[in-house]
Amino acid sequence: MLKFHALVRENAQELAQLIVLENGKNITEALADVAKGNETVEYACSLPQLMQGKIDRVSGQVTCQDRRDALGVVASIVPFNFPFMVPFWTLPIALVTGNCIVLKPSEKVPLTMYKVIELFEKAGFPKGVINMVNGTKDCVQALIDHPNVKAVTFVGSSPVAKIVSDRCHSLNKRCTALGGAKNHLIALPDCDVEGTAQDVVVSYAGCAGQRCMAASVLLIVGDKEGAVQKALLDKVIEKAASIKAGTAAGQMGPVIDSQSMTKILSYIEQSEKDGAKILLDGRVWMKEMEGNKGNFIGPTVILHSSKTDKAMCEEIFGPVLSVYNVATWQEAIEIENSNPFGNAAAVYTSNGGYAEWFMARVRASMLGVNIGIPVPREPFSFGGLYGTRSKYGDMDITGDGAIEFFTNRIKITSKWPKPTVPEYVMGEQEGAVVMNGGTDHANFAGRM
Repeated sequence: MLKFHALVRENAQELAQLIVLENGKNITEALADVAKGNETVEYACSLPQLMQGKIDRVSGQVTCQDRRDALGVVASIVPFNFPFMVPFWTLPIALVTGNCIVLKPSEKVPLTMYKVIELFEKAGFPKGVINMVNGTKDCVQALIDHPNVKAVTFVGSSPVAKIVSDRCHSLNKRCTALGGAKNHLIALPDCDVEGTAQDVVVSYAGCAGQRCMAASVLLIVGDKEGAVQKALLDKVIEKAASIKAGTAAGQMGPVIDSQSMTKILSYIEQSEKDGAKILLDGRVWMKEMEGNKGNFIGPTVILHSSKTDKAMCEEIFGPVLSVYNVATWQEAIEIENSNPFGNAAAVYTSNGGYAEWFMARVRASMLGVNIGIPVPREPFSFGGLYGTRSKYGDMDITGDGAIEFFTNRIKITSKWPKPTVPEYVMGEQEGAVVMNGGTDHANFAGRM
């Protein structure tokens, strides 16, 4: 695994170019995709130290210990939006914990993982330890149903995540299935306007908005005619409007396909019909980029007058930011916590006490303070909130959650026959004296 880590660094540029080619990210985002995935490889290299078992003498002659055993063969089903990083939420940890893995990349972005398999072979991994299959629904069902596959991970849309989780659990198989999101950013009147605007734009428009941690709704707290509130919205629009179409550094690439484009357009059009104001219209890119390859739609900002608009409530998965003014902190919390997802939320403020108030009340599992994409890094694990549409199944997908997911914890309790040497017999006659000089009142071994 250490050799593989070095090979990824050596081949980062080629891997990034493949990501640009098949996904449409800009080159900076593609290089970050590779770097973030390789962080998990680094973490996996430390697992021999981190996942050591415990052993303790629990009474006079009894010891308890535990160890982690591999599950066997596991399957990982991954989406299109991060062709390198998301597969590496599972691959390195599953392998270092002793499993063999079958990876099914998205049929929309298979090239990056083909190169990765070459690098695994070059690093010296035995044939058959890492396997890749391509396909869609039938392939996924076959992996889930195969008796040799002991656990399944899935990242994708919420409806499919639920189907995968239910199918696995009907077969009594371990499964973690991460679904979609509707992430809210809450801007308080004391926020740093320049820094907040920059972070909001990066969060909602980066990677063309195609990530489950992207900002989707900006809730601006306070008087909507207030100086800070108006300055923040103006700055967000200014920064988003300055983004150019393309795949060079700082530009925004296309969305993945025409189906995604049609879905995004439908939310913008529906918002207009519902009376929302289109403050920045990304549809102009469709005319500007006509004749170019790729499904280009620019950053879009919508100011809503109703918190029940479809674009305010449903996952769009594109570069669209819904903005809504709220009068109070509590109103912001009610909007965030009423949505059926539970992936991420963030607050922008210069006051630590304010931040703590929100962190104690928002209903999501990955929270940010002045960070619009609050992705935890190992050893902290990644995953949505149980009981929401962001997460189905068991445990988290990275960090210590993945250690637990990809292993069985075996517990061993041992008691050995009493020695018959004179020194031991003498000690028994003196009243079951234990190492600290006291009597072991908890030792009931061999007695009814």
